[in-house]
Amino acid sequence: MIVKSIRCEVKYIPLKTPFITALRRVETIEFVRVHVICEDDEVGIGEAPATMAITGENIEIIMVSIAKVKEILIGLDVTKALELLHEQSIGSSAKAALDIAFMSLLGFFKLQNTLAIQTDITISLNAVDTMVHDAKSACEYGMNILKVKLGSDITHAIEVTQKLSSTLPNAKLLIDANQAWSLEESLKYVNAVEELNIELVEQPVIAEDLDSLKIVTNATKIPILADEATFTLEDVKRVTKTSSADMINIKLMKCGGVSKAVEILEYARANKIKCMLGSMLEGPYSINAALYLAFNYRDVIEYVDLDSPLLYKEASDELDFTFCGSKISAKDTQTDLQ
Repeated sequence: MIVKSIRCEVKYIPLKTPFITALRRVETIEFVRVHVICEDDEVGIGEAPATMAITGENIEIIMVSIAKVKEILIGLDVTKALELLHEQSIGSSAKAALDIAFMSLLGFFKLQNTLAIQTDITISLNAVDTMVHDAKSACEYGMNILKVKLGSDITHAIEVTQKLSSTLPNAKLLIDANQAWSLEESLKYVNAVEELNIELVEQPVIAEDLDSLKIVTNATKIPILADEATFTLEDVKRVTKTSSADMINIKLMKCGGVSKAVEILEYARANKIKCMLGSMLEGPYSINAALYLAFNYRDVIEYVDLDSPLLYKEASDELDFTFCGSKISAKDTQTDLQ
């Protein structure tokens, strides 16, 4: 298959309620959808959301990046285009959009195991009572794996965690600080919640400070998950070889797409590294791509954080999967991402 043309469009999906973390507040998902058209008229589709606070890319940067490389890729066989894409100096999200499209053209998106999986649901950063209310509501709808977003106020963070643990003892709490805490605050937090029912604490300190991350990891029995500290396979190797965290979070928009996520997952499988497969706030095609990985690498992926479709104001008809509460199943008639 020879790449004939590449075109982009900007898409928007309103959310039911604002998504709030220590890094950002989002009311509408904004993303680039890229169409890669081949000479035989086969089309591959990929997507990349604007996540300036995390990847350093907004919509304009993603669009400019794709425009910058598309003339290099047009005219090449898809396999060669995919290889050359990852040699280019553009952002990881722009690469991911093209990578997803190329991988779909190469027929990558097939299920090896169709048993249903379960995603978490995000509880946005808010006032304590609001967060407890939102968490209760999620559990009432059968969503008992809670990705709890906490901020820089460590007293608030501890209070939220304590109240959620006591109010919802059967819920699995995945605590996500999004780099909001200092080393001292991180140690204060894990010491205060050590005996509570917590599955993990995600990226408590800034991504670059692996020394502090390792200190926190060694200071608590609660598993520590590295997220912003692990963009690439090289980052994953650095974090795991230094024992700076207990687990890693893989996201297509951080690593540059499906092909790069597969490299990390294969490394994790070979080295018995526990993973979360996460996402930004994303559109249906990039969520589809991540879900194929979640289904096919379930032996490596301990936690699935692909709840964007649950947050959409209106359900999408472009998903290859159905969401029932936190349970995700493949649709009866499986389709590729093309």
